[in-house]
Amino acid sequence: MARRTALLSAKEMSEVNMTPLIDLTFLLLVTFIITFPLIEQGIPVNLPEEKAADVTPDKSQVVTLDGKGALYLNDMLVTEQELTVRMQELGRSGPGVTVLVRADKENRYGSVARILRILYDSKVTKMALMTDGESKR
Repeated sequence: MARRTALLSAKEMSEVNMTPLIDLTFLLLVTFIITFPLIEQGIPVNLPEEKAADVTPDKSQVVTLDGKGALYLNDMLVTEQELTVRMQELGRSGPGVTVLVRADKENRYGSVARILRILYDSKVTKMALMTDGESKR
């Protein structure tokens, strides 16, 4: 009879407890929700704080001018000549692409104006200047 009770207790313990697995799944989900916005922004730029309309383009290219004057196209370092060539290709491809310009607020106005001139000369018709939400003044 002692052997029979040992088999019965082994059968009862064969079920997997799902509670720790569900807890782990929710913990991972929360971790990804918190860290994803931090990963999304590639190049750190101190954007100006002004009120602006939301832009949700289907296709977009991002031109970034950081505080040191380095120029990036979609997180890749480029020169003004390379940017001009790529924007001319983009301008010829069609009007469906929006170019988002992110510039550090410490940059000179002329640097940003030069980028906008490149976009204008390349026949890019949709462009937007990115800001960091409403001003806290």
